[in-house]
Amino acid sequence: MTEQPDPNRETILANARLVLPDEVVTGSIVLRGETIAALDHGTAVPQGAVDCEGDYLCPGLVELHTDNLERHMQPRPGVKWPRAAAVVAHDAELASVGITTVFDALRVGSIVSDARSRYGKYAREMSRDILDLRDRGALRISHFIHLRAELCSETLEEELSEFGPEDRIGIVSVMDHTPGQRQFVDTKQLRVYLKGKYNMADADIDGHIAFQIGIGESNGPRHEKIAVQRATELGAIVASHDDTTEGHVSRSAEIGVGLAEFPTSVTAAEACRQNEIAVMMGAPNVVRGGSHSGNVAASDLADRGLLDILSSDYVPSSLLAAAVQLGERLDDMATGISTVTAAPASATRLRDRGRIATGLRADLTRFSVDHGTPVVRGVWSRGRRVS
Repeated sequence: MTEQPDPNRETILANARLVLPDEVVTGSIVLRGETIAALDHGTAVPQGAVDCEGDYLCPGLVELHTDNLERHMQPRPGVKWPRAAAVVAHDAELASVGITTVFDALRVGSIVSDARSRYGKYAREMSRDILDLRDRGALRISHFIHLRAELCSETLEEELSEFGPEDRIGIVSVMDHTPGQRQFVDTKQLRVYLKGKYNMADADIDGHIAFQIGIGESNGPRHEKIAVQRATELGAIVASHDDTTEGHVSRSAEIGVGLAEFPTSVTAAEACRQNEIAVMMGAPNVVRGGSHSGNVAASDLADRGLLDILSSDYVPSSLLAAAVQLGERLDDMATGISTVTAAPASATRLRDRGRIATGLRADLTRFSVDHGTPVVRGVWSRGRRVS
């Protein structure tokens, strides 16, 4: 069981490079209870303070889309790990890399009738475990739920109906993985993916693709309407996924999308900007220097002023690494860090975090940079050190 909040607890973090919304300044921060109580400038280290020795001190990172929990749920093909243990390990890993708020991405919408394409439901049970652990004080950082609504599925309406406003659903993303659409517009890439990840034979791939196309055509439009309606009822923002064309973005704008996850082209990103839709790209894309699937490079969008938010996607440590890399690329560390702090907090209406300012949550990450690689030196969540 984790330590309970103490309203009288005070911590002073001094002699740090404070990453503020628009600049980096040397100073100190007073944490009192769960909030930031005061800021000061200068290198002085008061008695009893933590000397940050010139390290950066930024807001705790805000992660909107991570598949990391799935890796803990199934550490090897065919191996299912106990759900609570998976959540606790996932939570600790995120804390260790500076993330203090996470929207755990869970798929809703399953295939149950075709053996080649079958995948089952899990989101309701997993989200219940996350929230139960949170309520018992067993988690280090702040958890919300991100429901990834798969349009190309058979059970989306049923699965979405199992969630209510009490379930901390912050994002509902509208995903269409129908072969021939969006990420898999080139079915040759899909074939490579299925062979590499699932070792599927060519005949099984043919059957899988044909079945999925049929499901997408019959259920996609109805499921899109249901997903958007449920997002509204749950008080969540609506996100799109893998927008590729202007037409995709126009449809996103029509249904009230506020966040575009991983647009695959400059054209789509430009259309998002014109429609005031925030653009989120994968941090691994930045760290690797490009997309692993051949889509647009995140750094190219950043150079064009078309990148707002970064997500660690499948590598938690990439979030801070990519933000620092962007900061150095732009010669503006405040802007780089904002893509993983202020921007994602704003996009998800979390007004109590994402910036260093008095009265906000005392969620902070201390790090140094060693030859371009950030090294996390300390993490505080609600004023309590968690890593």
